[in-house]
Amino acid sequence: MKLKQHIIALAAAAVVGGSASASFAATEIQWWHAMGGRLGEVVGEIADKYNASQSEYKLVATYKGGYEDTMTAGIAAFRAKNAPHIIQVFDAGAATIINAKGAVYPVADLLKEHGVGFNSNDYISGVRYFYADSDDKMIGLPFNSSTPLLYYNKAALDKAGVEAPKTWEDFEAIAPKLKEAGYEALAQSHSPWIFSENFHSRHNIQLASANNGYDSTDAKIMYNNEHMIMHWTKVKEWLDKGWYGYYGKAWGDNQDAFVQGKVAMWLGSSGSFGGLKKSAKFEFGTTYLPYWKSIIDEPKGTFIGGAALFSFVGHSDEEYKGVANFFEFLTSPESQFSWHKETGYVPITTAAYDLAKTEGYYKDTPDAEVGILQLSQPGGEWTKGYRLGYYVQIREAMYKAYENILTGNSSVPDAFADMEKESNALLERFHDTYN
Repeated sequence: MKLKQHIIALAAAAVVGGSASASFAATEIQWWHAMGGRLGEVVGEIADKYNASQSEYKLVATYKGGYEDTMTAGIAAFRAKNAPHIIQVFDAGAATIINAKGAVYPVADLLKEHGVGFNSNDYISGVRYFYADSDDKMIGLPFNSSTPLLYYNKAALDKAGVEAPKTWEDFEAIAPKLKEAGYEALAQSHSPWIFSENFHSRHNIQLASANNGYDSTDAKIMYNNEHMIMHWTKVKEWLDKGWYGYYGKAWGDNQDAFVQGKVAMWLGSSGSFGGLKKSAKFEFGTTYLPYWKSIIDEPKGTFIGGAALFSFVGHSDEEYKGVANFFEFLTSPESQFSWHKETGYVPITTAAYDLAKTEGYYKDTPDAEVGILQLSQPGGEWTKGYRLGYYVQIREAMYKAYENILTGNSSVPDAFADMEKESNALLERFHDTYN
């Protein structure tokens, strides 16, 4: 009898144990991202580390293609009421997802309402506002964040007997010497980001009406201004003098010109640092994005490029607790420092930056700190970024205008007038669509 009772007790315990296991099954959190190649591998490593750190939630990271493909897939899934919990959206697409009324759960609210807490001052100054609303509430969580930097070939500058320029006036003084030494002085990748958006931030110039688009979708582009016309007139002069190399609109083609030693300096992303360390066969340095002393005495900080993580609405409270828990893990100093070292993207919090300094990372790799220092420079009224709809298409209009300038198919004033007309038509259409 005792044996029979013991067997029954064991069976009951097994049933209860099985029910308990079922009730404590991990809540799944879907994260759609746009990181391919090695960056995608690092994202997978982040997911694995997070899942190993706790048992309540299971994070599933899924590559959905490039930035535009990922955003398109996310919007389609949201309309079909099957959206992921987290989606990575790039800088130029931020206005689309933020202005889709009721589509996303602002990260500041999500974290506060699910036990994590949120303080925007925890984030580096050049990071905290780009994905925020006009009241500075953070809507998306900055993820892969970078800023434009000047990379320079140390041997090339030594051969010419010059130092890296701080201003564009300095550049004009050293460019002839670099040419004489056998180099084109400069190439750059992504003219809209570097020679337009961050040109305005560096010089504290307004780039669009309605508070750079943060206050309203009813905005007008303001790139057609005297400072931009002056700068691009100079760029064309530099090209004609053999000081500036233009290798097309593709990012990699201009970066390759630097890696191959054709150009002495290259304007690229702080996020390119890790890749350049592997591909460049020469010693290089980094410095701040130059500015025109004739426009501003003391330059302002730049703002970020890259992408942020947004959380779609429509999920359960338990799932949002998981999203908040993951965001807490992702923004921890240890996670951000690891991401910074592995990829070259900047850590988004001051605590992670402090950890990198405490660990002595910048003593061995001082160039890895330059992007953070630039983002931490004093800001101004027009340095937090922009919020403009159909900006992917606006960037294409900008590329077209700049190529027309550099190929001589258009004068600088005419190219900017065309850009303004095309950009404002896109902004008007976006306003009509989202209102």
